[in-house]
Amino acid sequence: MISVAIVEDLEDIRNPLFEFISTREEFICNIAVESVEDFLKAADKNDFPVDVILLDIGLPGISGLNAIKLIKEKLPDVNIIMLTVFDDSDKIFGAIQAGAVGYLMKNTPLEKIKQAIIDTYNGGTTLSPEVARKLLNFFEKPKSKIESQLTEKEKQIVACMVDGQSFKMIAANLGNTLETIKSHAKNIYRKLHVNSKAEVIAKSFRGEI
Repeated sequence: MISVAIVEDLEDIRNPLFEFISTREEFICNIAVESVEDFLKAADKNDFPVDVILLDIGLPGISGLNAIKLIKEKLPDVNIIMLTVFDDSDKIFGAIQAGAVGYLMKNTPLEKIKQAIIDTYNGGTTLSPEVARKLLNFFEKPKSKIESQLTEKEKQIVACMVDGQSFKMIAANLGNTLETIKSHAKNIYRKLHVNSKAEVIAKSFRGEI
């Protein structure tokens, strides 16, 4: 099962979301709190390592944006999906740069949130359609591309990443083993001077690959 945590200060959103997620057989949800501070305390006591966090931005105390790096330092393998009402480009880009792997609006249907959790757990990236459009519009093509020195195989993998595919999906589509794809991904990160799939996608949107 996928261990999910919810950090959302509004009960009218947090409680229905918790009820939905906790009753799905794919998930276990032991943490549903109103602040980052409460989450960090609960995570220390949680019996299950948290796999995916649904994180609001406008929280009391530490904001969701400021919490991303803090949480990743404590839980480096956790997948963070922003679930918020903020759709301005600065916040979207800021969240992805900080290490979030998904950005969904709060009006996203519950079934799509469920699928987003599964996709990110499997190594994918998820964005609401309107968020994806804003992210694309945020970046302007530079006059010349930065020479990335990626191999053709690595360029194929980057294209799959941008398409939102998980490493498992990429392996199946390209006819490679999962370990081979992960090895290629490490080389891609090294060549592009990044640390995450989200940063690769950001560079692609900027036309730097």
